[in-house]
This record gives sequence, C-alpha cells and structure tokens, in this order.
Amino acid sequence: MICSSRCTATTTGCRPWQTDPVQVVRILAAIVGGVLVVTTAVSAARTLVVARARSGGLLGMVDRVVDRAFQLVVQRRKYLVRDRILAGQPVALIAALLFCWILAFFVGYTLLLWPVSPEGISEAALEAASSMFTLGFTAPETTADTVLNVFAAASGLAILALQISYLPTLYSAFSRRENQVALLAARAGAPAWGPELLARTRYGISLPEDDLMTLYKEWEGWAADIAESHTNYPMLIRFRSPRPLQSWLIALLAVMDSAALLLALCPSRDRIEPRFCLRMGFSALREIATTVGIPVDDDPDPDGQIQLSYQDYLAGVTKLVDVGFPVERGAEEAWPHFRGWRVNYESTVYALAAATDAVPALWSGPRRSPAEQIPPVRPKARRPTEYKPGQERA
Repeated sequence: MICSSRCTATTTGCRPWQTDPVQVVRILAAIVGGVLVVTTAVSAARTLVVARARSGGLLGMVDRVVDRAFQLVVQRRKYLVRDRILAGQPVALIAALLFCWILAFFVGYTLLLWPVSPEGISEAALEAASSMFTLGFTAPETTADTVLNVFAAASGLAILALQISYLPTLYSAFSRRENQVALLAARAGAPAWGPELLARTRYGISLPEDDLMTLYKEWEGWAADIAESHTNYPMLIRFRSPRPLQSWLIALLAVMDSAALLLALCPSRDRIEPRFCLRMGFSALREIATTVGIPVDDDPDPDGQIQLSYQDYLAGVTKLVDVGFPVERGAEEAWPHFRGWRVNYESTVYALAAATDAVPALWSGPRRSPAEQIPPVRPKARRPTEYKPGQERA
C-alpha cells in the first residue's frame, strides 16, 4: 500500500492506492500477445496473400531450419538417394510454416486472454485452444473475453483456409515450370547440357535455324514466368522435378549456355532471340537469388573470370565440331565471347544449384555434398532391320 505524497496523516478522505504486481505482469503479457498476433497475421498475409517479392521473415527462418535438418540427413549420400529424400522438403517446409503460425497465434491469444481469465493462464490457454481449434467458446464472462475468443476462432479458421488455397497456386506454377523442363529433355538430354542441345540439332536431321530461335523465344517467356512465380512464392524453389535427372535450374542453364555458345561460335547467326533469352534468363536468376538472400552482382565485368575451366569449355566445343555443327570461330577465338556472356549468370546459377542441391550436371558447379557430375543420358541410335518382300520374319 502506497499513499500519495500529497496526503498527510490528518487529511481526511485520502484513499491510498496500491499496485498489484501480478496484474501488471498480465497487462504486459497481453501487450506482448497483441504484438505477436499482429506480427503473425502480417507474416501469413505477406506469404499467402500479397504477391510481391520479399526476402527473410518467418518463411526465410523456417526454410533455413528445415533445410539444415534435411542436409544433416542427406549429407554423404549419393545423389539419387539425396534426391528422393529432398523431394519431401517442400512438404516439411509447408507443415513447419503452418505449425509456426498456429503456435504463434495460440501463444498470442493466450497472453491476450490472461488478464480477463479469473483462473489464470491455464484457463486462458484452454480458451485460446478451444476457440482456435474447435471454434467453440468456454462460456466467456466479459465483452473483452468474447471479442478475443471471436478473433481467435477467426484467426485459426483463416490461416487454415489460406494455406489450403495456397497449395493450388503453388502446384499450378510448378506444373507450368515442369512442362517446359520435360520438353527440353528430348533436345538437351537429362540432365540438360548446353552443348548437347546444339549437338542434337545435327543427329540425323538438321533443324532449320528458325526452330532454334523459336526455342529461345519460348524460354524467354518461361524465364519471365519463373521470375514472377518464384519471387512471389519462394517456396517453389524447393520443389524438385518429378524425374531425378531433371531440374528447372539446370534446364535454364543449358538453354542459356547453348545461346551463349551459338553467339560466340557462330557470329553470322547472331539474332535477337538468343540475346533476349540470355537477358531474361540471368535477370530472372538474379531476382530469385535476391529473394532467397543470395548476393548477386548486377553489373559483372564482361572481362571477368568464370569458374568453368577452359578445358571443360573446349570439351563442349569439340563435341559440337565432332557432330558437324557449323562452327565459324575456333574455340580459342570464341572463348572470350562465351566467357563474356557466362559471367552474367554463372555465379548465380552455381549458388542456387548448391542451395537447392540440383542434379550435378556438366558445367553446373559444385554442390554442398561431394557429387560427381553426371553427363546427359543419350539414347542409343537404333534402326529397324530393312525388310524385303518374300523374306521370312523371325
């Protein structure tokens, strides 16, 4: 009991005031709970409703924790085993994110209900759980109690509804992405490789130049699509292709490498389509990398060095020469031109490939776990036996 200093012993009507420490703690806890509820609602809205590129936040923290847990499981395993295990990472990420939101709402509403719960925090926790998970109420006694229970029930229902409606958006974008990746497998092999894409234009049939330009035009649009979807919904980066030797990132790398090789080796075939494809490709990769917190160089030096060795580059050019691809520049003469294009996207691709543990294709850089690079699987050249009339068939 504390009396005001203005009161004296002889003052009549002086009513000393007192402060209940428990009630002060409850009020402070309610303030913390209110901040937690608002912060959680904003986090859920930013992730599930607002389509805008962003980095960090709760999604970033949960993603790092889940990724670290999966890396502890898959390290030192062969790639095909790692791929099977990592295919479950998006499911774990979605479940962990939903759990964090629900837990944060539950703790927040428990702290908000504590000051108006006569029996203490246990009753507040029971009310919060009852409202959020069963949409029922435990006979609220005051208006404040009723309002908080209604908000708790609405929050639990809303977060589940938004998460459910979020999944079709993810799988729609995933389906669009993987359709082009699957189509590229026939042209660039699996895993895809830039020189293989150009080389297969010479296997048995010479495709017209317009066909290759059409491919680059299609992949320019595809790159713009993943730039929009994967920056607005960064969780898509963790979704792996249905086939272990395919990857959206490696497919884009192969298309960009083929365009860079074409421009470097064949100056007479320099057209706007491969240039636009390259520009849109490395712009998309930079946006995605920035969204997930990977630093990028927006203006690399065209004379800068790249990690791809000249020997690996020479092996790719030699393959093109061996199949009769019309090369106009020698490998050494074309090397500065190819390097000048690749410096725009190589470091970003390598960082994303390591972060997502993409299939270790040729020219795709190192991984967090040691992995031997896998060349593209090439189907055998088989022809039917010529049949002559009157000849008996086996």
